[in-house]
Amino acid sequence: MSTNSLATTHRTDLCGALRSSDIGRHVRLGGWIHRSRDLGGLTFIDLRDRAGIVQVSFDPTNCSPEVYATVVGAGQETVVLIGGDVVARPEAMRNPDLATGDVEVRGTTIQIVGPATPPAIPVARARNENLAAEELRLRHRFLDLRRPELQENILLRHRLMQATRRFLSERGFFEIETPILTKPTPEGARDYLVPSRVHPGEFYALPQSPQLYKQLLMVSGFDRYFQIARCFRDEDLRQDRQPEFTQIDVEASFVAQDDIMRLAEGLIGSLWSEAGIEIPSEFPRMTYAEAMERYGIDRPDLRYDLAIMDVSDVFRGADFGITRSALEQGGRVRGIRVPGGASLSRKQVDEIESAAKKAGAMGLLRLKAANGVLEGPVAKFLPEGSAAHLGLSDGDLGLYVAGADRVSSAALDRVRQDVARRMNLVKEAENHFLWVTDFPLFEEDPVTGALGAVHHPFTSPMPDDLALLDRAPERARAQAYDCVLNGTELGGGSIRISDPALQGKIFSLLGIDEATAQARFGFLLEGLRAGAPPHGGIAFGFDRIAMQLSGASSLRDVIAFPKTTAARALFEGAPSSVPSDDLADLHIAVTGSDA
Repeated sequence: MSTNSLATTHRTDLCGALRSSDIGRHVRLGGWIHRSRDLGGLTFIDLRDRAGIVQVSFDPTNCSPEVYATVVGAGQETVVLIGGDVVARPEAMRNPDLATGDVEVRGTTIQIVGPATPPAIPVARARNENLAAEELRLRHRFLDLRRPELQENILLRHRLMQATRRFLSERGFFEIETPILTKPTPEGARDYLVPSRVHPGEFYALPQSPQLYKQLLMVSGFDRYFQIARCFRDEDLRQDRQPEFTQIDVEASFVAQDDIMRLAEGLIGSLWSEAGIEIPSEFPRMTYAEAMERYGIDRPDLRYDLAIMDVSDVFRGADFGITRSALEQGGRVRGIRVPGGASLSRKQVDEIESAAKKAGAMGLLRLKAANGVLEGPVAKFLPEGSAAHLGLSDGDLGLYVAGADRVSSAALDRVRQDVARRMNLVKEAENHFLWVTDFPLFEEDPVTGALGAVHHPFTSPMPDDLALLDRAPERARAQAYDCVLNGTELGGGSIRISDPALQGKIFSLLGIDEATAQARFGFLLEGLRAGAPPHGGIAFGFDRIAMQLSGASSLRDVIAFPKTTAARALFEGAPSSVPSDDLADLHIAVTGSDA
């Protein structure tokens, strides 16, 4: 956007947009006083706006006494209107750290339009400048948002939104808004509930996703839909979670899995290109089964190797109680080879084992190779030549977990990540995108054996696995796919069920009887019975994408007004108590409080 298009009654230019080509011009500027320096007869102001900072000098011989007195008395973060002439800075006084560092404005007029009290927190000028504690910055978010780093993040977020709209609109997708006040659903995370004043005792829910609405749009014949959708989940927070978040939501009709994946690759490519990063036009694919077998997780980080190996055969004849018991109970012995890992200290390996135990493992078996011989507590139970069978060369470390796959996979995933960090194996500058496909349709409760949906109950089974629904539904695979980047899930999707009879069967396998299905999802079932095309889609975590592309360490740094990890908005004091009269209007009574 050109500077002239931003000209208004109060300003001709943006502060941070002035360059040598503007020398000789008289300009009017508006902005915040970032810093001021009184050099005894000459006062300098660093004037800041969204485009950056420019230096303004005031000489009492070139302006009225009233103007100069105003300049000297103006405090930090005061908003002013300034008039003056753009001049070249002397060679020795140029500032290479500023885009405007070759020029300054010789001020002739100043008007205070936004007097300010001393700021509660400093407004940092550069990245990595000393910052106040995050909780204090979130309390004064309007000040923290003045930081160039955060403004750059929010600007990038804006550009990514526009790039999304352009990409999908050019491919025939319609941007359609779906309801924010929706029907409560027991699926997924907890809903945020909204009481109805006009219907006592009844509640809306804030949407966890637009899933059912976008399917109904396909039933309605809109064919291609997208939305940059606001979603809400009442769940425990982490560094990469917020109770309200934004996703790029996409759905299309008459498509197969490959169609959605190709579309998504193009969309992700356009977003990374908007951020100045070129990535491959196609992403490699890996089945869920392979990901779990080789990496112990369905979103593996491929910036380092450390693939998990099944070494059960090596331990099968070992007279070692832990491995013998695991193998007799149908488990396996699996582990990773750490090249050069023998250099890790015992304390470091103990810490790695602690991480494995937190993930459910009973312990971690350790073996080191030296001069072709294995060392470690379990080494004496293994036959000669086992180092070669384990793939361990001199200086290598082997770390193994014995037990059921659900235990060893989770534990070895933690071990892989911990070892990679300690051994500096992660290639931080690389981007490794991956599609994970062929997810299980169901997951079994390890205690009750009841089936639950791995993604959601509207995901279509693989056509080849339809027969399994009658005899072994736990083995059925889903037409589902996740897009992963460096161990982070960017988004996921699936081909949906378009046959109402099949949808009813899936509900039944999930323990949802016909009456319950009608009460919860009757409007969807009615839509499917009206004739539904084959359809599918995907949703990407937009906040997570913005965080990746900005290099931020937290989602809070790419959201204008985020919540804390306790789900509080400190700058406004939300959530807060509500007067009893307002609660009475909503037919609500508060019966208890932790306060």
